Amino acid sequence: MTPADQHDTLSASRTVRAAAFSVHIFTAMGAGIALIALLEAVREHWAAMFAWLGTALVIDALDGPLARRLDVVRMQPDWSGEVLDLVVDFVTYVFVPAYAITASGLLLPLAAPLLGAGIVVTGALYFADRRMKTPDNHFRGFPALWNAVAFYLFLLRLSPALSSLIVALLIVLTFVPFNVIHPVRVERLRGLTLSLIGLWAVLAIITLIYDFNVATPVAVALCVIAVYVVASDAVIRLLKSAAA
Repeated sequence: MTPADQHDTLSASRTVRAAAFSVHIFTAMGAGIALIALLEAVREHWAAMFAWLGTALVIDALDGPLARRLDVVRMQPDWSGEVLDLVVDFVTYVFVPAYAITASGLLLPLAAPLLGAGIVVTGALYFADRRMKTPDNHFRGFPALWNAVAFYLFLLRLSPALSSLIVALLIVLTFVPFNVIHPVRVERLRGLTLSLIGLWAVLAIITLIYDFNVATPVAVALCVIAVYVVASDAVIRLLKSAAA
């Protein structure tokens, strides 16, 4: 190999490594977006907060495929994309939503600080649990999707007592071994699941545009999709057991 060829090879290698590292930067941008979402929450601009959290959700959906395509694990072995992803997921899925749930007046005043602390403590433990995913890519227990919980609490505007009860129940369900489908990675009914998630995204955007003042059919559709995600695996297993 000539010196020129060696130079070209080294330059190409650096370019590939730089592209791989850019995926880590892309993932880390989610943390910056979480800060912006928190600032909106402090101002009680709730729809804007959810819009930023939705942006972070898009990043979370794209960074994995990008990392696999660019072989980030091999090209950047000194940087853990898995740890980075968990750090960003914690602030976007747990910490910022916990603040919104606690500070928005949706919960009983005396219970709100305790429940908020319960959300972040159990969320941290959940992300540290190596058993959080089943072999068939389901989540084990309530998967700390507190951004979604916050969204539905703002949408439904239940009584503070009922909202507090729901949050307390979900905190407990974090450690109950039932399965919740991963919208992308679970193969069973993937086409139906992805279609419903796409519909959910459209309805969620409409909801934020109208600052949660949407017609009843929109709210009902959003709730039905949530029930499907949470309960479909349990229903399928129950039907299989009954048929056996």
